[in-house]
Amino acid sequence: MEIFDVIDENGNPTGETVERKRAHAEGIPHRTAHIWIIRDKDGKYQALLQKRAQNKDSFPGCFDTSSAGHIQAGDEPKESALREPSEELGIHAEDEDLEPAGKFIIDYQTEFYGKPFIDKEIAFVFLYKKEVDVNQLVFQDGEVEGAAWFDLDVIHRACVEDDPVFCVPDEGIELVMNFLGVPA
Repeated sequence: MEIFDVIDENGNPTGETVERKRAHAEGIPHRTAHIWIIRDKDGKYQALLQKRAQNKDSFPGCFDTSSAGHIQAGDEPKESALREPSEELGIHAEDEDLEPAGKFIIDYQTEFYGKPFIDKEIAFVFLYKKEVDVNQLVFQDGEVEGAAWFDLDVIHRACVEDDPVFCVPDEGIELVMNFLGVPA
């Protein structure tokens, strides 16, 4: 069972906790860590996106942020950001490998498998710029089924156009592009 810190509007824990299922059923605010694996390929920035497993409770089979996960109760954003790429992709990042890029609000409501899904999060974003070979990644069973490199402008256009192949939060790609100085 996953337990999260309930947060205030600034992303600070309130001292209360909530179970994952309840947080998404009732829209209780919590935190996530988003790690963007970035490379410069022929003068253009690209991001490695993971393909979510088909059995995920939200956005099954879609391309998503390189690595992301809920911040467990009592953990700090960078602590979670160091753990997630290891669990999901087999990338063992060190503290100095992650560059804080900012945070953004996720406020999303939909339905999956006939149940409401209300996502109210503050996402803490980190960039990882070390070389990554997709063929060397080790995908977490039941979480990730693949990964591929995409130009940032392609990801941004897909988000703006609501391309169902992608589930990257618009605010996430825009934060990364702004941080890197890439025009939207």
